[in-house]
Amino acid sequence: MAEIESAPEGATALPGARCLTARALLLGERIDTGGLERADLVSTSPLAFPAGQAGFVVLYRFGVAVLFGLSPLEEDETLAKVGARVAGAATRRDDETLVLEITPDSDDKTLANGRLAIRDASGERLLVVADALAKSVALARDERRVNAVFDTIEPFAADLASKGRPPWRRRAMLELIGQTLLVQHRVSGRVAVEDKPDVLWDRPDLERLYTRLEDEYELEARSHTLKTKIEVIGETARILTEIIDVDRAVRLEATIIVLILAEILLTLFQIFVQRAH
Repeated sequence: MAEIESAPEGATALPGARCLTARALLLGERIDTGGLERADLVSTSPLAFPAGQAGFVVLYRFGVAVLFGLSPLEEDETLAKVGARVAGAATRRDDETLVLEITPDSDDKTLANGRLAIRDASGERLLVVADALAKSVALARDERRVNAVFDTIEPFAADLASKGRPPWRRRAMLELIGQTLLVQHRVSGRVAVEDKPDVLWDRPDLERLYTRLEDEYELEARSHTLKTKIEVIGETARILTEIIDVDRAVRLEATIIVLILAEILLTLFQIFVQRAH
């Protein structure tokens, strides 16, 4: 299935183990996988197929490609072909690399040297590994976006806490609300971290492998933290919107009061003039 190499010289590996490198890359917002169907597909959702001389590629619609056992030249060729189908290409390519040690006589398990021992390099096992790596990379992107919004929110919160009143930069507040809504739209529901890969329906014996990877990359905990932050951001957007509405209402009321006072003064002036004549 995929190219398997001997362990690099000087690296600590299990006796008799052979190594395979998996690399997950964030390419952009989305990858259009339509029209890439071919006879040797291993999976259609996500799209997985052999590549290079003996490599393996898995493409996720949320913008991540996972490459197994490809040489640098084969990686470049594959990414060039996929690049034309990437929407919203990433300016910063997050990546996650994992070395797999193929050990037919051992159980699937994480090793002390940071590698993962798997029984074989079958397409089903690689799909499980790819799912965890792809979710980890996608979470890293979303965490960075959410943290950027938090950094923007902090000055507003500091002004509100120190002065007891909202900042008068209404345009900046509207921009912040726009950023908040954009992050919510991009993050919510795009990467279903809690959903297990479809391959587990046919291969329930691989569920322990997925559970180990899920724990290794803290997918569930990171997803929960991200959701909590998104809820805080959403609540902040709601509060800022209410502040803007209240501020506008107060200004409108003040304007109305000024106009009423002006009209009263004008009326009194007219009465005074009439009596004077």
